[in-house]
Amino acid sequence: MNEQPTLETPRVLLRPFTLSDAAVVQQLAGDYAIADTTLNIPHPYSDGVAEEWIAGQHADFEAGTRVTYAITLRELGELIGAIGLGIEHRFDRAEMGYWIGKPYWGHGYCTEAGSHPRLWVRQSGIEPYLRHSPGAEPGVRARHAESGHDPGRPLSSARQEVGSV
Repeated sequence: MNEQPTLETPRVLLRPFTLSDAAVVQQLAGDYAIADTTLNIPHPYSDGVAEEWIAGQHADFEAGTRVTYAITLRELGELIGAIGLGIEHRFDRAEMGYWIGKPYWGHGYCTEAGSHPRLWVRQSGIEPYLRHSPGAEPGVRARHAESGHDPGRPLSSARQEVGSV
């Protein structure tokens, strides 16, 4: 597989994580409110967890099993969260997962980062991994945990594009 591309929207830049992001990942993802709305983020978020997570991302991308992006503010380069697609080869589908640091909630950044998932699949370079069935249209699923701050709102754009998830 090729090098993981950078994706741009009007306000956010999606780029591969680097090990230099680990301290910010630990700070943002270490908030209980983030772990409470995700399946795979531990709480407490121990030292070394972010480095281990980031270190495995390139191999996942190369294997065509997952693509993960740092969500950064386009103007400032500030890391604010993560978004990714886990690829399920058996069903020609990918599942979107994401988190945004609590200080950045309510600004529409995640909605913007995850909008138009079919285009996102094509631009990220993972489309060939979702085309194992002749004529199959790549699909993206997304789900969210229920909580008081409406973590599913960013999925509204994705649902409009890919139908019911």
